[in-house]
Amino acid sequence: MATDPGQKHIHVINDTQAILDLLRLLLEEEGYRVTTDTFNALSLDAKKDEIAEMAPDLVVLDFIIGGEGLGWQLLQLLKMDRSTRNVPVVICTGAVKQVEELQSHLAEMGVGAVLKPFDIDRLLAEIANALDRDASGQRPATLEENHAEPRLPLDYSCTGEQGEQEKPDRGRSSV
Repeated sequence: MATDPGQKHIHVINDTQAILDLLRLLLEEEGYRVTTDTFNALSLDAKKDEIAEMAPDLVVLDFIIGGEGLGWQLLQLLKMDRSTRNVPVVICTGAVKQVEELQSHLAEMGVGAVLKPFDIDRLLAEIANALDRDASGQRPATLEENHAEPRLPLDYSCTGEQGEQEKPDRGRSSV
């Protein structure tokens, strides 16, 4: 099957097969070419090299894999290597405290963050924003900038994005 040369390639890394299957379905429905990885037993360096060879347009990365910070370690390797540092990354995680602590550093590295459980349209918006930022060289918005209304520090509801028009529901829910 031939692929459209203009089609963006997203590589999703997560340790939960059900999440990988869901994201593949949703992202393919949006017109992306999707590859998935359960973060097998390869060393982190080998995984980084595999991503460099694959050259995806964007990586969606789980922050905590198998109860450990393997996603964070891989992210660091990706951003330190010349062959992968410019690949946009969106972390998708339930590790709220870690993301809060690393928020300014993530923004400096150009890494977007979506906290679980997440609204599907919120994730799609962050992916589109990351791909647009990659083309324009902008930094990602902080978690606070992503929300139009004031909120309590731990309220990470993902609805009503600032500057974004409401999209039709399309029967999607949070993951």
